[in-house]
Amino acid sequence: MLPHASAAVLTLLVLGIPGLLPVPEPDDLFGCEPNPTGNPIGGGEGYRAILTSGDFTVTNKDELLSALKSAQPGQVVFLPDGVEIDLTGQSNIVLPPAVTLAGTRGLDGSLGARLFTTLRQSHTLLSSGGDGIRLTGLRFEGAFGGTDKVADHSSFCSINHYGAEIDNCEVYNFNVSGIGVGPGALAVHIHHNHLHHIQRSGYGYPVSTSAAGLRVIANRCDHCRHAIASSGTPGSGYEAAWNLIGPHETGHSFDMHGGSDRGDNTDIAGDWLHAHHNTFLGKVAAVGIRGVPSQGALVHNNWFVAATPDKAVFSSGNTRVFRNVYGEVKTLQEDEVRWE
Repeated sequence: MLPHASAAVLTLLVLGIPGLLPVPEPDDLFGCEPNPTGNPIGGGEGYRAILTSGDFTVTNKDELLSALKSAQPGQVVFLPDGVEIDLTGQSNIVLPPAVTLAGTRGLDGSLGARLFTTLRQSHTLLSSGGDGIRLTGLRFEGAFGGTDKVADHSSFCSINHYGAEIDNCEVYNFNVSGIGVGPGALAVHIHHNHLHHIQRSGYGYPVSTSAAGLRVIANRCDHCRHAIASSGTPGSGYEAAWNLIGPHETGHSFDMHGGSDRGDNTDIAGDWLHAHHNTFLGKVAAVGIRGVPSQGALVHNNWFVAATPDKAVFSSGNTRVFRNVYGEVKTLQEDEVRWE
């Protein structure tokens, strides 16, 4: 799903080029709207890679839990359109290695099967049990999507293994985190999802990560605090491209913590960050780098609809901001902003 040129840049980033990251060839595409992925931003109607059957077809909680215990690598657990499953009381439901959990979101008007919880206690609903899991074409609804500092810390899914893919899903009302990607979870691809109302004060991360090589591509995010939040630990880095970020964020959109946030006596803000061809509708800062990325950060070909050039990005070093457009009329900022 990743555009070819972007994939080439990502390869260079993961190889660990010292100093500033290599700058890609400039193009004349700005924001997410040109969208070369072949599928609609946020998934849904028009999405092409929809599964319509599986090795297990489930319609209730008991069938779902049984199928997940029985499924073998390469198999699909399928939820037909119209199915709604109440998972209240469940937590850390394990997704077996190389198993796909699938629904039909976007097919002939389908919203996708709905899996939901009303649990108002701290928990994570799903967790990876091995490499190569996939979640696709489903809706996942938590118990609370407001900004209040309530006692419960609810999260949707914890990924701690290689090669996970989450695509064409709607995830909402998990107040702390949507998709959490742990430090060992390499080559994770989160794309064409609608992630919203994940916005608890002090948290509120549709995507949170400590991983390297994470790709966050062609998603819609809104009603959140940070659309992507990274711990910024040494070795971490992510690419964010072709995403549409709505106007209702309460903090900067793409985040990379620094050493002061972690209290580890460094100024390190991850290894790298590459943010390009995104559209930001809010007035808050779009990219906040709270330290110095070891290999550098590149921010280019984005459309900042409401944020001004002096407010759209902040960093402490090793960052280049260039060839972005601003305002409703897409005014090109020719001058490069650079933190050494």
